[in-house]
Amino acid sequence: MSADGNWKITINTPMGAQVVDAEIKTNGDTFTGVTKGQMGQQEVSGKVAGDTLTWSADITSPMPMKLEFTAKVEGDNMTGNVKLGMFGNAALTGVRA
Repeated sequence: MSADGNWKITINTPMGAQVVDAEIKTNGDTFTGVTKGQMGQQEVSGKVAGDTLTWSADITSPMPMKLEFTAKVEGDNMTGNVKLGMFGNAALTGVRA
C-alpha cells in the first residue's frame, strides 16, 4: 500500500460535505503532509499501519474541536471515518488526484 501522492478527500459532516485536498508522503510507519480546504491550509502528520492511516487535526472554525481521522487506502481509493469531537462521526472518502 502506498498512500503517497495527492488526494481529494470528502468528509460528509452534519454541516454538509467538506472537500479537502491532501498531499501525503509516507516514511515507514509514519507520514507527513499538507491539507488544503475551505478552512485553510494545515500541516498534518500521523501513523501508518499496513493500509491504514491515522491522524488528528485541531480546527477553530466553525468552532474549536479536535478531529480524529482513520482512513484505509486501497489502490487509488480511500475510505474511513472522522471523529468530530463531541459531534459524533462522519464518513470519509477519497480518490487519488
